[in-house]
Amino acid sequence: MSDKPNQGAPVTNGALVLTRRSAIIAGATASVAPLIGRAGGQEVAASPALPVAAEHAIAVHTTINGETFDLEVDARTSLLDLLRERLALTGAKKGCDHGQCGACTVHVDGQRVASCLTLAAKMEGREILTIEGLTQGDALHPMQQAFIDHDALQCGYCTPGQIMAAVACVAEGNATSRERIREYMSGNICRCGAYVGIVAAIEDAAAVMERS
Repeated sequence: MSDKPNQGAPVTNGALVLTRRSAIIAGATASVAPLIGRAGGQEVAASPALPVAAEHAIAVHTTINGETFDLEVDARTSLLDLLRERLALTGAKKGCDHGQCGACTVHVDGQRVASCLTLAAKMEGREILTIEGLTQGDALHPMQQAFIDHDALQCGYCTPGQIMAAVACVAEGNATSRERIREYMSGNICRCGAYVGIVAAIEDAAAVMERS
């Protein structure tokens, strides 16, 4: 048996000592899970961090940001984890993971939902829109531009969810006054306290969206 270190990990008195460097190397060289999905005719890889148990596997055909996906998902997987861990759509953020902060807001069939509380298995035949699909080519959505113009963000962590909720707020006809905007945006928390800018941005974007 060789006494040479394994993947850069030192050996002390015959015992392998795990170091941060050896752990990173081991993780980087680990085998990748098999491809189990298809998007637009191309294979979609399953993340090793998001395995699909055979006894819980469900086939789902869905549309995300205008692109069709045929996926095999675990019945217990949330839509948020599917978007972030499987499809690398990381705009929706995992804030509280309990549906209380709004950072994970996306649209399903035009309605805003907390993706952390929504099962991916229920997306069969549904249309999903995330912050990544909100732009039209290189042009920002009016709500995105309004958030920039009004400096309606600080750390930016909650901003994608705020914008998706804001777009829905306007589409639902609830951007008619500052009081109504505050009420219908109350499910989206900004821990930096950028609420004044958020309300102003929604007011301006609502006017643009109504003209278009």
